[in-house]
Amino acid sequence: MFPFPNPNDLIDLINLARREDLGPNNDDVTSRLLIDENAIGVGTLVQRGVGISCGLPIVEMICRAYDERLRVEQIPGFHLEIIEGRFNDARSMPLLRIRGPLRSLLSAERVILNFLQRLGGIATQTQRFVRRVEGTAAQIYDTRKTTPGLRLLEKYAVLCGGGQNHRIGLYDGLLVKDNHLAAIPTKELSIFLQAIISRSRTEDARRLIEVEVDTLEQLREVLKVDGIDVVLLDNMDCPQMTAAVELRDRSGRRGKTALEASGGVTIETVRQIALTGVERIAVGALTHSVTALDIGLDIEE
Repeated sequence: MFPFPNPNDLIDLINLARREDLGPNNDDVTSRLLIDENAIGVGTLVQRGVGISCGLPIVEMICRAYDERLRVEQIPGFHLEIIEGRFNDARSMPLLRIRGPLRSLLSAERVILNFLQRLGGIATQTQRFVRRVEGTAAQIYDTRKTTPGLRLLEKYAVLCGGGQNHRIGLYDGLLVKDNHLAAIPTKELSIFLQAIISRSRTEDARRLIEVEVDTLEQLREVLKVDGIDVVLLDNMDCPQMTAAVELRDRSGRRGKTALEASGGVTIETVRQIALTGVERIAVGALTHSVTALDIGLDIEE
């Protein structure tokens, strides 16, 4: 089980989700009119679709935000440490049980499911990509193409699916992209980059440094520069990526500078890309084009 995001980083997100559902008057009209205020209910979260369960620790945080009387219980044989991040190929797997005031349980249902379905979908999607590149040197990486406010959770889901995290945000990694370099002539690129790297290393010697290129000519210049950890090959086709790997290897940079494929990667093309020899493949579709995992809440009668 990977470390779950710090609860303190999720409180505002959970409260936002709650407010947008209950509105300014904190009201679930249907439950208030139909359910006795003293009624106690028990509901079981059930994964019905094939895929990876992910995000279960957030259920207790959501329940607490709705009603501190709601209690989350683990199910014997399905403890959190076992099922979180686990692939399930059965058609029905119990995840957690929630017990408490029925009104509050029904009010919290949709927000709980929204998080679990989204994160389970991302973890499952990631695992599909990871399996497609098995037997190659390539690893699957996520991107910053995440749902606003959900980045920490979505990147956690990528880890649960067997993928790797790229930088979390603009603050924790240096990635020099094409727009940063638009005004720099290619022949001056290496001098410019060396100066940037020196400044970055002075600030933080451990900071990952990555540079984006979209031509082999740019790559040649970038490979002249010491201290670049990763070169991102933007929208190159497979023959270009193969040539890029050969160019990198001839330069003596294998093991020092990794190559990362990026741009339009799909489940159909990812293995062919991996076979070019790149070490990293960035896949925006892990988080921006996801089918929700089928999870429901069954209320006991």
